Formats: sequence, C-alpha cells, structure tokens
Amino acid sequence: MTIDFTNITEDVIPMTEFRLRHRFTSENYEKLPNFHLKQLKPLGKKAAHFLWDYTLRTNLHGNKPFKKDFFRTIERARISEGSEKEIKLWLFQRGVPFEKPVYLSWQPAEAMIVPWKLLIRYFDHFHNCTCGDLTVMDQNLSWALLFHHQDEIFFGSNSEVKIIQMNQEFLIA
Repeated sequence: MTIDFTNITEDVIPMTEFRLRHRFTSENYEKLPNFHLKQLKPLGKKAAHFLWDYTLRTNLHGNKPFKKDFFRTIERARISEGSEKEIKLWLFQRGVPFEKPVYLSWQPAEAMIVPWKLLIRYFDHFHNCTCGDLTVMDQNLSWALLFHHQDEIFFGSNSEVKIIQMNQEFLIA
C-alpha cells in the first residue's frame, strides 16, 4: 500500500509500539492524561517514511530553517528555562485552529499526528523527544514549524499571521 495524506491514518500504531512513547507515558516525565494520550496518533514506519520523504521531496529544509522563498514570512522564538508560558502563547498566536490535525516528523521512522492544541499544551514533550529536530506541518505546507535542536523554533507561513489574544487559563492548564 502506498501512503499519502488521504490514507496516512491507516498506518497508525498503538502507543505501546511507538519508540518515543516514554515522553508521553512515563512517570519520569509529566505523563499525559489518558484523554490526551488517546488523541495522539503515532505513525507506523510507512507513514513516518512518507512524511520524512515529503519534506525531502519539497526541499522544505533546503536552507536553515526553510528553503529560501518557500514561505513569505518566517518567525522565530527561543526556548529557554522557564519560558514555557511564553512559548505556548507564541505557538497559539500562529493562528492554527486548535482542532487541526498536524503532522510531526522527528526521524524517518518516528512521526505522529496530533491536534494543534495538544502540540501547544505539551510542546516540551514533543520538542524533547530526541536530540534532533522536529518538523511540524499541515498537509498543504501552507505553514511549517521547526523545533531546532538548539532550542529555537521557526514558523514559516504563506498567509498573514494573526496575533490572537489568549485566555490565560489555557497557558496554566
């Protein structure tokens, strides 16, 4: 079976088979509540390779952080000790709808689909899964997010970025 965005969810695997599961299920980290764990969709090898190859075929990361002129705007944030609330606010302000499923790709064999709101809420879990980079995107590549291994986040977009006011309870919850 050939995997693409129309059937990618056919290669979702159980969390117990996901190599990076410890970041979400272990008591050594902030274990996610079951309600949120059920919304994470770890991808099998075929789907993970599809996402990895997609970023290579489009040459998304042809330059750091993104291929020159791929996006109209590129914004940047720095992750530092104690900046969790600021990073959540910054991610929220990118204007991606909360329920939108986004595609995460760490390595050729590690990928996941999550709702944008969970990426915001638990960004540190996703960002710290490996010592490498994390690419987050939508299927049209109208925007992409790069969590760089040197604690920088880049957001590239081809649309106007809307600054959205945030309910402070979201940051704390």
